[in-house]
Amino acid sequence: MKRKAATPNRGFKVADQIQRDLAEIIARELKDPRVGMVTINAVEVTPDYAHAKVFFSLLVGDPEETTAALNQAAGFLRNHLFKRLHIHTVPTLHFQFDRTTERAADMNALIAKAVSSRSKEE
Repeated sequence: MKRKAATPNRGFKVADQIQRDLAEIIARELKDPRVGMVTINAVEVTPDYAHAKVFFSLLVGDPEETTAALNQAAGFLRNHLFKRLHIHTVPTLHFQFDRTTERAADMNALIAKAVSSRSKEE
């Protein structure tokens, strides 16, 4: 007999809650000067909830330095998550800088350039 999952999309719900809680904890609790204005873009949780990739972007600052600072503070952040989340296993956090917004801005600039050059030709 096939076993049915307890709650459909539970992994997505947990990832979403981790994203919201991490954003608040980083803004209010983390006092590391290397971590500036960080935006948590996405969280991907493994099916066993052992690990979570946390994708973030920066308004100001050095991405490599911020990544190192966040990965160094991962234990502190995980401890605060443990107090907020009501799940058996709180995942180990792995932070990665997300370049999606940079790529989107570059693509928009290329599209605008192509459109302006095309209108000049006509």
